[in-house]
Amino acid sequence: MTTKSLKIATRQSALALWQAEHVRELIARDNPELEIELVKITTQGDKIFDRPLAKIGGKGLFIKELQLALLEGRADIAVHSMKDVPVDEVEDLEIAVILERADPRDVLVSNRYKSISAMPSGARIGTSSLRRKSQLMVLRQDLEIADLRGNVPTRIRRMEEGDYDAVLLAAAGMKRLGLAAKISASLSIEQMLPAVGQGAIGIECRTGDEAVHGLIEPLASEQTIICVTAERALSRELHGSCEIPIAAHGTLNGDTLSLSALVASTDGNRIISAHDDCPYRGIGDAVALGKKLGGVLLAQGADDIIRQVLQQSD
Repeated sequence: MTTKSLKIATRQSALALWQAEHVRELIARDNPELEIELVKITTQGDKIFDRPLAKIGGKGLFIKELQLALLEGRADIAVHSMKDVPVDEVEDLEIAVILERADPRDVLVSNRYKSISAMPSGARIGTSSLRRKSQLMVLRQDLEIADLRGNVPTRIRRMEEGDYDAVLLAAAGMKRLGLAAKISASLSIEQMLPAVGQGAIGIECRTGDEAVHGLIEPLASEQTIICVTAERALSRELHGSCEIPIAAHGTLNGDTLSLSALVASTDGNRIISAHDDCPYRGIGDAVALGKKLGGVLLAQGADDIIRQVLQQSD
């Protein structure tokens, strides 16, 4: 990279392009002389829609090609939804910056119903997320939960065409795409614990690339980094992947860091949850809290659930 140009790797979905454009605007605001180019990449995850994500390799399929572009020098940074980033780091790459988190909640989108409780028995609700499915089964076991993949506009279109009575989506994506008016109801954190990193945008770059670090560092949100670090540490302790319904949400209030988490069976019949907090003095405390809470879940039987889920996905 030269000091005159920056190349941003991004997926080509409407939401990914919004996120990349948002990062470009933030960088350009402080560096008006910089030439910034979007490198648009179609990933494996964007090509396969007829199978559940957990069956084809997980959310890592959305970012591998972007990471390869970084490693090969075709791009200088890559912009990711943090909930799509596997917890295992790639050698020579790092998530250097996480922006301030947007609304982390899940939302119901429906032309017919204003809430999950208002949906009649047997109504069809679409989601591809095992995390959402398992928690939804706790709320409403009498609903038909059907697989639904594709980008946000595609999922909404399928619902509007009558294939589904409602769909579950992330609030952040809906709002970023200007679709907040289509939200029927927002689910509280207590109703539907979010995915690890949900609502947060991360910027990945080559390790040790000081010129790039200097450009993106002002975009970092310390509070979001702390909370997402705790969530990802928990997921790492549980060997988290797309195949396992894991949810976690961290908050920082003053100098107190709190973390809530759960692991669920895919049928929703068994959910193990835990919550803990600690004084926050440095990023090591976030890692320690995540590992500790992960250990609590494992001690309560989460390892049995994880083993059964992985056996079912083989």
